[in-house]
Amino acid sequence: MKHYKITITGKVQGVWYRKNTLNKTKELNIKGFVKNLDNGDVYIEAEGHENELNTLLDWCAKGPEFSKVDTVCFKESDLEYFEHFEILH
Repeated sequence: MKHYKITITGKVQGVWYRKNTLNKTKELNIKGFVKNLDNGDVYIEAEGHENELNTLLDWCAKGPEFSKVDTVCFKESDLEYFEHFEILH
């Protein structure tokens, strides 16, 4: 199990990015959260197996239909043992 802190920049707010992330993490059995940041970025903390997390990173680089992703940055961190994945407001 690994824990990734992911920041996505670009046109990623107002395009259903968080809801689509929630759907993708359920498909991949990833736990954690996603939220919008005040600067227009989207921030994700995700825990799961490395293969699934890498699949999530690949998805983040594309995003949902109306997004335009500029960058995806991530770093590994200590596990927090999330119980589910949620959208934070």
